[in-house]
Amino acid sequence: MKRPSIEELKQKVAELPLSPGVYQFIDADERIIYVGKAKSLRRRVSSYFLDSRNHSAKTRLLVSRICDIRHIVVETEADALLLENSLIKSLQPRYNILLKDDKTYPWIVVRNEPFPRVESTRKLERGGAIYYGPYASVAMQRELLELLHALFPLRTCKENLSPEAIARGRMRPCLKYHIGACKAPCVGAQSEEEYQASIDMVRQVLRGNLKVVRDYLNSNMLAAASELRFEEAEALRRKLDLLDGYSAKSVIVSSRMEDADVFSLVVDENIAYVNFVRTVKGSVVNTFTAELTCSADDDTAHILTEGIHQISERVVGRLAREVIVPVMPETEEFEGVKFVVPRRGDKLSLLQFSERGAKIYRAEKLKNLEIRNPEKHTDRLMAAMREELHLDREPRHIECFDNSNLQGTNPVASCVVFRNGKPSRSEYRHFNVKTVVGADDFASMREIVSRRYTRLLAEGKELPDLVVVDGGKGQLSSAYAIFCELGIQDKVPLVGLAKRIEEIFFPQDPMPYYLKRTGEPLKVMMHIRDEAHRFGITFHRLKRSKNFIGSTLDAIPGVGPKTIEDLMRHFRSISAIKKASQTDLAAVVGPAKALKIKEFFKDK
Repeated sequence: MKRPSIEELKQKVAELPLSPGVYQFIDADERIIYVGKAKSLRRRVSSYFLDSRNHSAKTRLLVSRICDIRHIVVETEADALLLENSLIKSLQPRYNILLKDDKTYPWIVVRNEPFPRVESTRKLERGGAIYYGPYASVAMQRELLELLHALFPLRTCKENLSPEAIARGRMRPCLKYHIGACKAPCVGAQSEEEYQASIDMVRQVLRGNLKVVRDYLNSNMLAAASELRFEEAEALRRKLDLLDGYSAKSVIVSSRMEDADVFSLVVDENIAYVNFVRTVKGSVVNTFTAELTCSADDDTAHILTEGIHQISERVVGRLAREVIVPVMPETEEFEGVKFVVPRRGDKLSLLQFSERGAKIYRAEKLKNLEIRNPEKHTDRLMAAMREELHLDREPRHIECFDNSNLQGTNPVASCVVFRNGKPSRSEYRHFNVKTVVGADDFASMREIVSRRYTRLLAEGKELPDLVVVDGGKGQLSSAYAIFCELGIQDKVPLVGLAKRIEEIFFPQDPMPYYLKRTGEPLKVMMHIRDEAHRFGITFHRLKRSKNFIGSTLDAIPGVGPKTIEDLMRHFRSISAIKKASQTDLAAVVGPAKALKIKEFFKDK
């Protein structure tokens, strides 16, 4: 691989997302030479390409050998830490010295033995024990163990509590029994059935099913508070907070997963994105996303089969015995491989992790296209919007209307303008509704649309390629009636966009139309609608605030518009005027008016 210039590498860094994840540096031989984690991928990786005088000799040498940058986006920083750990252990990158040893993150284990112990471990061993975790935070794991032992009387000793050993009667209760932290199963004071019930509750907590324990803690907390045992109630409240902040496990590592490969699929109009994830002993050790060209006639199973073929040949070689997929591929193509379509559990979580990777890859590719070639991105977006909305031309110029009022008071409307899919804020317009009394959205929409396009027609200005009204059939019908009066119903396409589930309405069509949930046209339409709402509500609040200020200060005898303007310019708010001393008021409006203002607010 030819080494790119620093500027080319910086361009790659600029295209990284701000999300948490893991980054990998690749050398000229296409080997991974470094793996790192980041709370924000772009910010962390960009630090390698800043002033090299601040870097160590090792870092400068590492940067000099970087030929490519790959990354994996995850949900949280803790997931990034766990994924970095598993990748370093499996890949052993040359420049990683941290986490390269045998240290790993702690788990909580429920031992497979009579009266099972619940304790911390860093080693996963076969033998029937159940492991939960791993935990990126040792403090969280310790707090959780302390919580479990505080809630349930579990033993911590290493004695053999087989029925035969207990029957010999050679054991004695320890200190934990005398302080109430254990019920002494070692001397037969607690039955195995009772102890097992506590273990079942522990497993529910560790799996993330906290409702039973939360209800138990909450009822005890309320009882303690009602009996004025406030310290005990506070301790229980802290345990509830710990439960609420606890997450049972991460999809990055799972002790219950065997070796498996995962393939997921995201399909656009003519491009499919196939994401691959490899797990070894429950840990993610490799990911890759491939692009395939496809046609509308290709079914999902065929596309997935082709993607598995290409990735197995180019990247991974032989597939694992078990492969997790969203749909069954053409299985006769792969001998000795068991394909699984999961419905629940860890395998479904792993499939969702892979699907998220494919969607992020697609989103980043589209974003990078917009950065590198904005004209091509705009052309592609406009063509997609024309096709999705069934228009006769590309909607390069879009206008959207929204009404705003509070129980019929201060009615206003807004018109926002988008050009080439982006806001053109200099063309935004506010409207004060003049002819409508009360909260009548339909009449307000008729007035504003009429005023807007009557003026554009009179001045001979450009009409938009698409008009969007915020609302359902009622608002759309009101706007369409005005279009018919002005004779532009066949010249300007008009649609309504309902808020609840993003329904698109066309005039004279009673049935709603739904855009593709993952497509860019829907995102543009939602952006336009939200911008119209934001612009309108901001104007409405400003107008309402001015009316309130005017009505309050106008009620003061001897205070006119000029005095009100001077007061607001100096004090900024009614609250500040109320709190101001008479001396401060006199400095702005004179002693006579200052006295009237203080007396007015004193009476109020």
